[in-house]
Amino acid sequence: MTRKLFGERNHIIDSALSTLLYRLCSIGALCKLQRPRRMREPICVCRWRLTSSLLLLGITLCLLLLLRLVVMGPQSPTFATSDNPAARSPSLLVRSLTFAYLPAFNLQLLVWPRWLSFDWSMDAIPRVVTIWDPRNAASVALYYTAGRAVVRAWQKGGKNCQKRLRTQKCTACKHCTTQHHSHSCRVTNNNNNTSRCECTPYNDLLLLAFGFTAIPFLPASNLFFYVGFVVAERVLYLPSVGFCFAIALGYHLLSRRSGRDKRLVRFCFGVLLVSFSARTLQRNSDWRDEESLYRSGINVNPPKAWGNLGSVLSGQGRMVEAEQAFRTALRYRSNMADVHYNLGILLQSREKYEEAISSYQLAIQYRPSLALAHLNLGQLLASRGRGQEAEAVLRRCAQLDGTGLKDPRTHENTRISALLHLGRLYADRDRHQQAVAVYREANKTMPDHYPPQILYNLLGESLTKLQQHDEAERWYKAALSAKPDHVPAHLTYGKLLAKNRTRIVEAEQWFLKAPILASADPTVYQHFGQFLAELDRHSEAANQYLRATELAPKQYDLVLSAATALRQAGMNHQAENFYRKAVSLRPKEAASHSNLGAMLHLNGKYTEAAASYKEALRLQPHDPTTLSNLHKLRSLTARLET
Repeated sequence: MTRKLFGERNHIIDSALSTLLYRLCSIGALCKLQRPRRMREPICVCRWRLTSSLLLLGITLCLLLLLRLVVMGPQSPTFATSDNPAARSPSLLVRSLTFAYLPAFNLQLLVWPRWLSFDWSMDAIPRVVTIWDPRNAASVALYYTAGRAVVRAWQKGGKNCQKRLRTQKCTACKHCTTQHHSHSCRVTNNNNNTSRCECTPYNDLLLLAFGFTAIPFLPASNLFFYVGFVVAERVLYLPSVGFCFAIALGYHLLSRRSGRDKRLVRFCFGVLLVSFSARTLQRNSDWRDEESLYRSGINVNPPKAWGNLGSVLSGQGRMVEAEQAFRTALRYRSNMADVHYNLGILLQSREKYEEAISSYQLAIQYRPSLALAHLNLGQLLASRGRGQEAEAVLRRCAQLDGTGLKDPRTHENTRISALLHLGRLYADRDRHQQAVAVYREANKTMPDHYPPQILYNLLGESLTKLQQHDEAERWYKAALSAKPDHVPAHLTYGKLLAKNRTRIVEAEQWFLKAPILASADPTVYQHFGQFLAELDRHSEAANQYLRATELAPKQYDLVLSAATALRQAGMNHQAENFYRKAVSLRPKEAASHSNLGAMLHLNGKYTEAAASYKEALRLQPHDPTTLSNLHKLRSLTARLET
């Protein structure tokens, strides 16, 4: 009930409709559908019951309005200018004319639903900026026709009913069948029937149809407060009930007045039903998936439709089509920050880094409060070696104000993430004092819903680099307390304990727990291998590296570490194979050829070793290690030849 009360179709509207319906049922032509509580009480004159019921509904309506204000507050909804451009217009004339036209436009959607769209924001409906706009004629025609019809129906409905009731005669005694009708007449003539209202129901049915059409539409009309949309098809669901009432009433009246030849009326009504049913089926087809829905809205709202379509295509891996869709959306409307941001993500994934940087910058230019764009830009600049620029962007991101945003939770999370990345940037540049300061700042401003284990672990790492081991251990324990299965904390805490030779066994236990929690993560085996190698347990270290390379066979650092561990374990032939894999992964890396040459040298393959050394020197001339190894190889081969 809570969601219903505070949703778009809520009990406040239901109460208003109930009041209208009860009013019409009590004094109008629908009264004959009810039965009185006592047979001697005619319905049409039971005013005290009508008044009390209407009073109860009125009190309920007022209580619901009061409860809504208490829970949601008196402030109006917040929305972007593009969601409802007319509401942000400084001109009273433009706002008035545009909002006056919107009911006529919604009626057009009901009568002739040719163009339908999932979104009518931006400039899908151009604003009415002058009184000479021809659309004003539709507004005037609607209000004049509706007002005239409602006034006429209201004047003729209830009065006509009660006039006919008062003049109706009893079939036995010929007196008027009012509340003063003789009780003896009822008993003598077995006349227990109450007065029967024979007035025509059309006026009251017309009022009912108008009420069901207009009242549910009022919250979306921008009459009482501005809303975050111009037109939304969902707000026509309940008004369409009144529209169907009106169609049915019109069909009935036409059938009665057409005389004997009703075939034409029935034929036209059948065509109407078939055409509306066909349009419904077609619209259902548009809603079968996101891609077809957004494609169906291109003719109505091209920038929004193309932007959303680009996101869908990107999620499906159709990157070329997605990029084209994003760029098409920006040709229609170049200031859409979300589209620039999504295009930047796509370009970054396609390794078009400079274009991605430009897209992120445009997103920030058009919406400076878009924290995610700042964060992605900072990360990308850092990865491209532009550390000072990245530092400035991340610091600016951490200081963004989130007041009035639609999603303050995501904004706050992004601000904290910016501080974490800024701290990592400092740590990677061995500026651990600044990194610790940034991490402490993040800890002070971190909201309750943000997962703290990442921050605690990073803070522990920087404190470890500063040789503050006791405090670092406290933060590692805090990270594990916040999330016991946080694998990075297991590894970093294990490495901290390994620095103390008296706690080696304890450190190994933490390394052993990590693969249990993340058996598919190659880094857990890599760190465990490093730990074992430092203890000169080379065979065990080699096994851990081999498991890591099985999970990530194309990760160069892992392959090279596995080769080194195998060589230290005395498994030279396996080590040679992994050095060859390293060369295949990075054929232009001089160190890869130099390491392979050294391994071939050890395995007695002197010719291949010399070729590897020469290739390493070609890529990196005058490298002292490679030159020294090549000199030793030539001396060895010279001695063997003699």
